[in-house]
Amino acid sequence: MGTSWSARLVGAPEGIALQIQAELDRVVAEMSHWAPDSALSRFNRSEPGRWQPLPPGFANVLAAALDVAEKSDGAFDPAMGALVDLWGFGPPGPRTDLPDAAEVAAAAAISGRAHIEQDGRRARRTAPAALDFSGIAKGHGVDRVAEMLRSMEIPDFLVEIGGELRGEGIKPDGQPWWVDLEAVPGSRLAPLRAALHGLSVATSGDYRRSFAHAGRDYAHTLDPRTGRPLENRVASVTVLHSCCMLADAWATALSVLGPDGMALAGRDGLAVHMVLRKGAGFAEHLSPALQSMLG
Repeated sequence: MGTSWSARLVGAPEGIALQIQAELDRVVAEMSHWAPDSALSRFNRSEPGRWQPLPPGFANVLAAALDVAEKSDGAFDPAMGALVDLWGFGPPGPRTDLPDAAEVAAAAAISGRAHIEQDGRRARRTAPAALDFSGIAKGHGVDRVAEMLRSMEIPDFLVEIGGELRGEGIKPDGQPWWVDLEAVPGSRLAPLRAALHGLSVATSGDYRRSFAHAGRDYAHTLDPRTGRPLENRVASVTVLHSCCMLADAWATALSVLGPDGMALAGRDGLAVHMVLRKGAGFAEHLSPALQSMLG
């Protein structure tokens, strides 16, 4: 996944780190778009129109991704691989220039969830669209490790992959797993702290990964509706959810929707913290669900 992982466990058995790594290796083998032999990479090379069998985890992630795509009206889309590669955020590597309008239009024409059909444990492409689970796979990985630990009757733990976290149970001192929500670099906003007790947190930020061209930064999050990097002043979005996979996906979707997404968060009961760039400073928005959790 191009990132690191960590775990804090109460009463951890010997060899648990190797077991966690093995579980994450299985996630990578299923849905890494960087590994050419992963199930996802093979799916992206499959013949359009031909149904492909999917591993259970892959099928679950694809179904969740398509559901968030539908609920966000396309602000999240798992079939953006061609555009991700075009902008230099995929396996081909970074760009030194910007794609022109014709290149963006060509990649957009073969991208998007409309070109993906799923039927349970199988799916097919109706065009040469490429899946990219970068906006959801880390959260799924956290959930997979959490589920493995719970199956081993380890009830108290905090799991983290690339800044996405899930906490279960309590620490030895009886306290929950307190975490500070990721702050935007350079902001002076008051820090927010949450107790992860059967709860996950995921953050999408424009400062996490970008490239510079002609004195301007281009964030790695693309707007599926335009095929271009975001230009909506969103610095970061943090989502708290019982499922880390959904927290991960919604953090991306709401980053794309920007301030308008707070209405959706309120309607669907999502716990969201959004930070917007405002001149030389920042402004923050908290959804009602998050306000009630922090209160």
